[in-house]
Amino acid sequence: MKAHAESRTGNGTGSRGVEMAVPVVVGHPNRVPFAGVLTLVDVPSEKAPAGARGHRVVLRRLAAEAALPSLMGMAVDFTSQWDGHDARAKCGILTHAAIEGFELRVRGYLFGRDYPEVELGIDEHGEGAMGMSYELADAQVADMRASVWQLERVMFTGAAILLRHKAAYHGTSFRLLGEDGGPRRKAARRRPACPSRNARGRTTGR
Repeated sequence: MKAHAESRTGNGTGSRGVEMAVPVVVGHPNRVPFAGVLTLVDVPSEKAPAGARGHRVVLRRLAAEAALPSLMGMAVDFTSQWDGHDARAKCGILTHAAIEGFELRVRGYLFGRDYPEVELGIDEHGEGAMGMSYELADAQVADMRASVWQLERVMFTGAAILLRHKAAYHGTSFRLLGEDGGPRRKAARRRPACPSRNARGRTTGR
């Protein structure tokens, strides 16, 4: 596998992306493609993310661009209530990330065969209900005394799928795709739900 970066300019804001090459396997039972908006750049969050000590945050564009490669190969996770993070409930992988306008967009795969309850839960909540939230390490804040923290340097360690209104940024999104990367057709017969793998009282955050 390899990763490559691309840069292009549009609408005066510019765009930058990275992608991890994954071999195409038609009909792979454990790959369910997805796309989403992980966060916004240069825009204050609506709520304080976990770990921000009650501060709303702004992820600066340069920090996000520099950290894009750290997203490649990182996992996406979920909680049984779709309300936060559980780093031990890794249900998929990120393979593409790009900043377009103010949106940090991602793509990847869910492990559909291993976690059928994730696909089922997303379908049950309906179109537009789901969002995303990033997970960070080594974040550098410009001024810890400021009411809104400006993140000048970060490293991404993963992401969570959660209900959109539970995310720190309400402008995030998450949707499942068809095998060809286009709109997904729901299966005629839905798979039965399995017991949640992360309903064991772990502490979660948003």
